[in-house]
Amino acid sequence: MRNRLLWKLLLTNILPVIGVIFLVVWLAVDKLAAKYFMELMKIYDVSPNDIHQMFLTSIHQYLVWASLAALGLAFILSFLLTRRVLRPLSQMTSITKAMAAGNFSLRAEITTSDEVGQLGIAFNNMADRLGKIEQLRKTMVADVAHELRTPLTNLRGYLEALNDGVIPPTPETLRMLQQENLRLVHLVDNLQQLARADAAKAYLKREDIVLADLVNQMVELHRLNFQKKGIRVSTTCQDDQARVSADRDKLLQAMQNLLDNCCKYTPENGRVEVAISRVQGGLKVNFHNSGTGIAPGDLPFIFERFFRADRSRSRDAGGAGIGLAITKELIEAHGGSIGAESSPDDTHVWFILPL
Repeated sequence: MRNRLLWKLLLTNILPVIGVIFLVVWLAVDKLAAKYFMELMKIYDVSPNDIHQMFLTSIHQYLVWASLAALGLAFILSFLLTRRVLRPLSQMTSITKAMAAGNFSLRAEITTSDEVGQLGIAFNNMADRLGKIEQLRKTMVADVAHELRTPLTNLRGYLEALNDGVIPPTPETLRMLQQENLRLVHLVDNLQQLARADAAKAYLKREDIVLADLVNQMVELHRLNFQKKGIRVSTTCQDDQARVSADRDKLLQAMQNLLDNCCKYTPENGRVEVAISRVQGGLKVNFHNSGTGIAPGDLPFIFERFFRADRSRSRDAGGAGIGLAITKELIEAHGGSIGAESSPDDTHVWFILPL
């Protein structure tokens, strides 16, 4: 492909240009220079016939040789320059084949800042993104396998023990088996919610919603859970009547995930504040809770699927690491953005919805 394109560029650029120049100079010599030469011969009373023909023959010969030399030089320079320009395209072709085979580590070499260089930069950015997606896919498969293995192993062990008569089928044993089964059901439900969140943009049922009413509704639904831990909850809003165009159910799900996290990670007798404010381009809802903050190294990854800052924490205490990923997908499906800030003593998780 590169060679075909290279020859096409050379032939379409060199031959027409050299040909036009050769033709113009040839006609100029025949029409203008020969005419001036004849006039000079008449002025000096010299027979112009033989000398005129010698003049034209010499000029034509020099013109042909000069044109051939120019053609050769132009061909060499154009060949080198065009090959240099097309080199990133050749690299991208090779890298694309490597990526199709599963190797996402190669990148195109960028040596210019022109259109080809910009294409190379865009290509490398795409390769970076595809590499991250592939790594996330592998991590997600491994994490799902890990999440399923623990309850399934427990269920298998207890069922084998019950079948062999090693342990009696007491209500406590059956209750434990039921809890493991519920963990599996909860994980599958989370995965289904995540899949639905991925496709949420195509299935939004938008309506005008007073955001403050929705926030107050969710806080009231969670107030009992906060009271059990002695957590103080407060809400503030700059504009009680500010409206957004959103899918009510999906927005409620996003806020529920954030409030669940606030309740889960806020220590007893802590505090939670939910604030709604106007920012450039939309409304910001900030969920602020006291307690141990998120490490700076973990903060950029808290919205990734199955990510947990503390890998040793049990799933009962820390969840499966899907809630924030679901929230991110739901908010971005509305055209909004989500982010987080943290210090050693508190954490802010916020999202912005466009007006």
